Amino acid sequence: MIIVSTDGSCLRNPGGAIGWAWVNHQGSSHSGGAPTGTNQIAELRAVHEAIIAHPGPEPLFIESDSLYAIKCASEWISGWRMNGWRTSTGAPVKNVEIIKDIDRAIAGRPGPVRFRWVRGHVGNYFNEKADALAGEAAREAAASAAVGEASTVEMPAVTLTETVTPLEKTTGPRASGKAVAPSAPQSLTLF
Repeated sequence: MIIVSTDGSCLRNPGGAIGWAWVNHQGSSHSGGAPTGTNQIAELRAVHEAIIAHPGPEPLFIESDSLYAIKCASEWISGWRMNGWRTSTGAPVKNVEIIKDIDRAIAGRPGPVRFRWVRGHVGNYFNEKADALAGEAAREAAASAAVGEASTVEMPAVTLTETVTPLEKTTGPRASGKAVAPSAPQSLTLF
C-alpha cells in the first residue's frame, strides 16, 4: 500500500498565492504553487497531484487534514456527478474543474484510492512536512508573481521536489512507553 500525506496552503484566503504538496511515506515528495487561489483549491490540488503521481494497481491511501478535500473526493463526488455537477440544493459545485480532475484521476487509476483525515499541526511528521512544502511553494509562487514571472491565467506549478526521510527517533510520552490518552480523535478513515 502507498501512503501519502497531502496539504494545501493559501497565503491570503481567498485570492492569495497558493501552494500544494504531497509526501509519500516511503520518501518522495512533490509540491507546486500558483499566484492566486483559495485554500480549498490548494487542498484539492494536493489530492489530485498525489493521485496522478501514483498510478498503478497498488492501493493508494491519502492522509489529509482537509475534511473538505476528503469529502469532495470520496463522499460527495458521485452524487455531484449524477446531479450534473450540482449540489443537493441545485447550486453549482464550487471548484468543479479540479474536482472533475480528481474524479477522472481516481476513475483512471487501476488501484483503489482511500482517504483518512488527520488532525493538522499536532506533530504528525508527514502532515507537517506536506504543510511546510505547501507553504514554501505558496511563498515561491507569490515571489514569482511579484516579479512578473507567473501567469494568473493558468495554474502553473512551481515545482519543488525532495526526498523525505522518516524521523529516526520518536520523542514525547510514547517514546518512553507511557500510554497517552488523546484528547480528541487524531484521524478518521473513510473507505
